[in-house]
Amino acid sequence: MSDLPRRAVTRSAKLATLPLGFAGRAALGIGKRIGGKSAEVVAQEIQQRTAEQIFKVLGELKGGAMKLGQALSIFEAALPPEIVGPYRATLTKLQDAAPPLPVATVHKVLTEQLGDDWRENFQSFDDQPTAAASIGQVHKAVWHDGREVAVKIQYPGAGKALLGDFAQLARLGKLFGVLLPGLDIKAVLAELRERIAEELDYLREAEAQHAFALEFDDDPDFHVPDVVAANEMILVTEWMDGTPLSRIISDGTKEERDRAGLLFVRFLFCSPARVGMLHADPHPGNFRMLPNGKLGVLDFGAVNRLPDGYPRAFGQLTRIFNQGDMDTVVAGLRAEGFIRPEIEVDVDALRVFLAPYVEPTAVEEFTFSREWLQAQAASVTDLRPTNVVRQLNLPVTYVLIHRVHAAGVGVLCQLGTTARFRDEVIRWVPGFSDDPNDEPISVS
Repeated sequence: MSDLPRRAVTRSAKLATLPLGFAGRAALGIGKRIGGKSAEVVAQEIQQRTAEQIFKVLGELKGGAMKLGQALSIFEAALPPEIVGPYRATLTKLQDAAPPLPVATVHKVLTEQLGDDWRENFQSFDDQPTAAASIGQVHKAVWHDGREVAVKIQYPGAGKALLGDFAQLARLGKLFGVLLPGLDIKAVLAELRERIAEELDYLREAEAQHAFALEFDDDPDFHVPDVVAANEMILVTEWMDGTPLSRIISDGTKEERDRAGLLFVRFLFCSPARVGMLHADPHPGNFRMLPNGKLGVLDFGAVNRLPDGYPRAFGQLTRIFNQGDMDTVVAGLRAEGFIRPEIEVDVDALRVFLAPYVEPTAVEEFTFSREWLQAQAASVTDLRPTNVVRQLNLPVTYVLIHRVHAAGVGVLCQLGTTARFRDEVIRWVPGFSDDPNDEPISVS
């Protein structure tokens, strides 16, 4: 990652191939129509090839392109596995292969950020990182007062590379419009860029983590390590041991996996109500099961600030869907911006698409599984222009909420958790309980 700035030209060149490729395919399509192929067949061919190129190029890039791919994961279900399969495989490989900074570079960053006497802050400092991610890496150390701490160091040039990706991606609105005609991609990109800028500021992360640590101090279910020191590119927090959630997934008993999954959901749903923020990066590496049975939570770089808790409409529409009133659901989705004014959707297809997201809230107890997830994905895999997924929009206020829910469902399916998830939604999500004080949603 230390060569991020030098790779900027290469990254721009890869992104620039996207509109060029689309122009070539569109010209080819016109030629085919002149040759007698139907407009619908040609359109499908252009969309498929466009999708293949988008996911190939995004998959080869980290940074902003990877963040966009994560945010648009809901739309992957609308595309055939032969297109998104290689994309997901490439992302996994990239995420697993973040190389550590050379020791000399680590020391240089520490000197630049903390001064020539940076070692005086620590009794000891391990030069080998314990974890590496897309914008930084973590080292274990002992603070000068004897506390074990985690020292998070941002990669030099990471911010420039991430924000540069978004500058390039913002030029590709027409391309995404071909693939996903219902999506306002420019608004999604603007929202993601703003959130990425926050992720790059470790002072903002420190503020968020400290707020979580205060709220969950002595909590029976959760533990958040508090902040020890921070500036824009260095974050020092209390060290936390525990069993990574990935190990619970691979080796945990059914009882352990059920407990971990329930706490995982409870944390995500209760945090907006209790802290006014949603942890927006819920992958297994950010969670630990502690010996005392609590769920430990790490990495607050990506948070969605929700001072009023979850949007009330989210709970209302979930409840109304369970009651079977699809006219009101469609009206509510339009009001929230999920269906843009010029877009018409097939209500039955929309019901099929939404059912998996709502199903766990419709029953007293639910079991997530990989097989269940695969069946849901298969039910909406369809590249035709009429596919309801491709007609939907992702409003900016829901970009991170969707990211959390999509990733969270994936984690729960890996855990195979059985639990009373409906109880958590009733307790923490406004509008889900049948409240007579709720304002009705107009269907006009």
